Amino acid sequence: MNSSKLKKGNKKKFSVLALIFISVVINYMDRTNISVAASAISSDLALDKIEMGIIFSAFAWTYSFMQIPGGMLVDLVKIRILYPAILVIWSLATIVQGMVSSLSALVGCRMAIGFFEAPSYPANNKIVTNWFPAEERAGAIAVYTSGQFIGLAFLMPVLAVIQEYFGWRGLFVVSGLIGIIWAIVWFLAYREKKESTEETEVEPKTTSNSPQAVVSLKNLRIAFTNRKLWGIYIGQFCLGGTIMFFLTWFPTYLEEYRGLSSLNTGFLASIPFLAAFFGILLSGFVSDFLVRKGVSNEMARKAPIVTGLLLSSSIIGANYVTSTTWVTVFLSITFFGNGLASISWVFVSLLAPKNMVGLIGGCFNFIGGLSAVITPVAIGYLANDGDFRPALAFVAALAFIGLMSYLFLVGKVEEIKVNPELE
Repeated sequence: MNSSKLKKGNKKKFSVLALIFISVVINYMDRTNISVAASAISSDLALDKIEMGIIFSAFAWTYSFMQIPGGMLVDLVKIRILYPAILVIWSLATIVQGMVSSLSALVGCRMAIGFFEAPSYPANNKIVTNWFPAEERAGAIAVYTSGQFIGLAFLMPVLAVIQEYFGWRGLFVVSGLIGIIWAIVWFLAYREKKESTEETEVEPKTTSNSPQAVVSLKNLRIAFTNRKLWGIYIGQFCLGGTIMFFLTWFPTYLEEYRGLSSLNTGFLASIPFLAAFFGILLSGFVSDFLVRKGVSNEMARKAPIVTGLLLSSSIIGANYVTSTTWVTVFLSITFFGNGLASISWVFVSLLAPKNMVGLIGGCFNFIGGLSAVITPVAIGYLANDGDFRPALAFVAALAFIGLMSYLFLVGKVEEIKVNPELE
């Protein structure tokens, strides 16, 4: 094999990964700018915590329930067309979000954003499955997933500054314009793997030529009756509970419960996101290293997730300290653990039949996304009197349940064998 072709293939592969990474940053910017603006919106529109919890949750109503159709769409439509299209539409919804003034209108905008963001993570997983061999996928998933953490670590202060100067309405307009510009860049820069014979020659064999999933009740039955799959579904739901606290109520927790200013909240909120960033990269690359050394998937893939969920349950410690420093320590350990566990998408490509990666990814993200429906509203009710301690206990309990799910339901990590009678 020609070394120059290999280098070109690797360069293209990592260029694709960079495109996914930036897309994830923008994706999460448009999910979480509402959390930065929450106190200002609540004050300006006279909304209580239960109503804000409904607004936080509205994104996930459509995001979750569109995961399965979105996963199927990913299996049927070229990523180069699909990705920029959904990016433009959810970015327009983000801009409109800055122009409305009622609870129902805000809920509608959040639902629209969730609807059109739904295919994005199944698409990310499909791209990585096509472009990266199995022994490199956890690292690739770690890199693009880290975008949600490192991006927000640096964006939280930036978004706080934008809001300080342009108000919460200007924050949404700026966010949406960034997404539209990036959609154009994506369409011009991305190519499907099969469009490049050069990469096909130099890359290890992947599943890019695998048969497409058939949209059928039989495949849905496989997706929803397998014990191993339910193990990762429940684990993803519980993992999402921690993520949703940080993506929705975290700035409000710091500002209203811990008494920090909005600008200080923006900067302090970045620390746990940095911890999560280091957690996901450590998990991904160590996991791939262990696989290359012949370590079993049970140890290389599952152990980081189990460890991460255990650390995530330490959020309960923030209930028993008063200093800002110790609160930050516990929350950083929690989100570091969440980062360790965030390579969970690798289980989709490890367990799913090769012609059902998009469908299983959609089911996986559907169940995981339900935590985004439930967690913000649950926290809104638990913290409605201003006391966030029950809310943190709730998040810790979810992390522990996720730990149990990976230990006792997933079992041996291997591709699911489909009964020929179900084909």
